[in-house]
Amino acid sequence: MIGVGLVGYGYWGPNLLRNFQEAGAHVLAVCDKNTDHIGKLTLRHPTIHTTTDYSDLLKNPKIDAIAIATPVSTHYDLAMQALKAGKHVLVEKPLAYTSEHASQLIEEAGKRGLVLMVDHTFIYSGAVKKIEQTIADHSLGRLYYYDSIRVNLGLFQHDVNVLWDLAVHDLAIMDYVLKARPDAVSVTGSAHVSGQIANIAYMTCFFPDNLIAHFHVNWLSPVKIRHTLIGGDRKMILYDDLEPDEKVKIYDRGVNLSGSQGEEQVYQSLVNYRSGDMWAPKIDRTEPLLTEMKHFIDCVKNKKQPLTDGLAGWRVVKVLESANQSLVSGGRPVELTFDDAGMDNRNKETTECLKK
Repeated sequence: MIGVGLVGYGYWGPNLLRNFQEAGAHVLAVCDKNTDHIGKLTLRHPTIHTTTDYSDLLKNPKIDAIAIATPVSTHYDLAMQALKAGKHVLVEKPLAYTSEHASQLIEEAGKRGLVLMVDHTFIYSGAVKKIEQTIADHSLGRLYYYDSIRVNLGLFQHDVNVLWDLAVHDLAIMDYVLKARPDAVSVTGSAHVSGQIANIAYMTCFFPDNLIAHFHVNWLSPVKIRHTLIGGDRKMILYDDLEPDEKVKIYDRGVNLSGSQGEEQVYQSLVNYRSGDMWAPKIDRTEPLLTEMKHFIDCVKNKKQPLTDGLAGWRVVKVLESANQSLVSGGRPVELTFDDAGMDNRNKETTECLKK
């Protein structure tokens, strides 16, 4: 049985602990500097060792892996300490606050043959897997757009803006289902609490071949909305994560475009609207976090590279970094470059080390 140490028992930590236990891991110890959090944990799980000293987890030989559920600003330091102590690591999203730090974590895990995984939970949901399969088999045809709304009232963060809290989910989903890299990003937003960070933002990612992605994230919405629209020239998808039954709907609807050029070289566009059936495919309803924890345990046991590995986390952080630059410059587009070859080589090295 894999021994796990958990750092952080605030908002997300209890969910990680519960699902680790259901997945068959042995959560040996929990570290949190907040004594109120420790008190709540002790009432619910009196047999789990608690501590306010992170080094207790690092020095425990029975702990094989560390799960980190702490503020973003602490991710790099805590994860690097765990890797250097020979522990496999699961980090709550996002992986780090800079792409350079994310790159260093990937390199450290590779050198030591350790699993480094990012908690991009939605990737493990049946809905997102179905969307990925639908796009992969070209059912949508040529992709035109990816449009997402993720809004709710609260929970305000103090160390990261709304992009790093909410848009990170959609960037991880987009990265997984599109298998494409944006070459520029533009962001506008506002901070409505004096002296604080942006609580509303609108982000646009530009891709080659005229594909465009747009994200609306908001901490000040009176209602909670989780909508994603993906459109192609053949079919379109509506993904509503709050829908209890039909989370994914596929529409055989679209626009057929054709053009002609007359003698006077005047271009005329002919638009034909197509409206066909809608169907909701059957999807796996297993809790995504449980699926993710089982995957992490399997990767640790069998020395495999995770689906949401360090490289996936690095790509998301790269976009968020550029998004921050655009936000502070009033929406100026910021170009994105991905050293896929170099990072892929690091990933291959990690895979080879895991196999040893």
